[in-house]
Amino acid sequence: MFDSFRDAFKMPTLKRQIMFTLAALFIYRLGAHVPTPGVDTVALGKLFQQGGVLGFLDLFAGGALSRFSIFALGVSPYINASIVMQLMTVVMPSLEKMQKEGEEGRKRVVQYTRIGTIVFALIQAVGMTGWLRNLGIFTGSWLDIALVAITLTTGAVAVMWLGEIMTDHGIGNGISLLIFAGIVVRIPEAIIRTFTLTRLGEMNILVVLLAMVVMLAVIAGCIMLQEGQRRLPVQYAKRVVGNKMYGGQSSFIPLKMNTANVIPIIFASSVLLFPYTIAGLFQGTVASSMQKVFSPSSFVYNILYVIMIIFFAYFYTAVVFKPEDISTNMKKSGGFILGIRPGKPTTEYIEKIMSRITLGGAVGLAIIAVVPTLMTRMMGIKSFYFGGTAVIIVVGVALETVHQIEGQLLMRHYEGILKRRGGKSGLLRL
Repeated sequence: MFDSFRDAFKMPTLKRQIMFTLAALFIYRLGAHVPTPGVDTVALGKLFQQGGVLGFLDLFAGGALSRFSIFALGVSPYINASIVMQLMTVVMPSLEKMQKEGEEGRKRVVQYTRIGTIVFALIQAVGMTGWLRNLGIFTGSWLDIALVAITLTTGAVAVMWLGEIMTDHGIGNGISLLIFAGIVVRIPEAIIRTFTLTRLGEMNILVVLLAMVVMLAVIAGCIMLQEGQRRLPVQYAKRVVGNKMYGGQSSFIPLKMNTANVIPIIFASSVLLFPYTIAGLFQGTVASSMQKVFSPSSFVYNILYVIMIIFFAYFYTAVVFKPEDISTNMKKSGGFILGIRPGKPTTEYIEKIMSRITLGGAVGLAIIAVVPTLMTRMMGIKSFYFGGTAVIIVVGVALETVHQIEGQLLMRHYEGILKRRGGKSGLLRL
């Protein structure tokens, strides 16, 4: 991995993309420390030290929520808007047709997603500010709530813009990298806090060591999920063109076990945390019950979390993986799978295999996300850094970014650098 970054800095274009990404991440982290006026940040900080659902909410804001900065909403509004648009694209033929109309159609879909981001940001901002007002942490009037909501919405739009330009002009997926950065920068704080609690005797050293073992197992499981694939053998028919013979070779189609990467985790978390945020706007038994149900510590939440992860794994795989295109390209190039007729039978066969692989990957992803969190909660560890969700995001985004860098190196004719390392690509090695 480090060899890949070193090689990337030898290429001016790739180096410029990496530096652009780092600069955008710096701006994001800077905005996460700009406070929103009118909030008692000391009282808010004490509230977030309790962990639980608040720490989980803060995960997607990169610590900005616990400071109630201008970026307190983080990427959550954009993610929710993206989910709604993707679902609507599936159920509404007009949107699906628009998306297939080329660059102009995709631009219109992106524009609708941006509008949706503003709507979700306004709803979440009002809900969050109202919740703080109910707790006595924010003492302003409803006019002050409106001003704070506008500030937070503007911040959410700025975060969306940063994510988009990082994707377009930088390296990796911008939104995923923003979440990744928010988690990574807070790891030293979590380590120091854990050691402090251990030194004071408030946390058992054996429990901490066991939690570390669990986290290492989660990391290993994440890498296996991200790198695991099934290779479908493909045979190419022999063709005679002029005096030369082509084909007769064998290859394979790599089907990833987890095609959706960290998307199911991010989508499922955002969807389930949205009702919790809205419930904070209201007082009474119903709102309180709703917050308890959608708290990450509740049994109902974890069941829904598993279901949503599996659903979004299948949904996103269906969006990005097209068996029809693979089958068509194979047929055009004279390729076929042994024992399977070209055309529709090949498409159906690939769909069946992919469905089985996705089920295994989705269930594995759900287990890694939920089980470590439940175990560490039983051990009395409140920090979500020992949970599965944060680790999956960090490992998944890191691997995805490294793969993209290596893809750029290969695409730009840097095979010579890889050959000097024995023909290996410098991926994470176990």
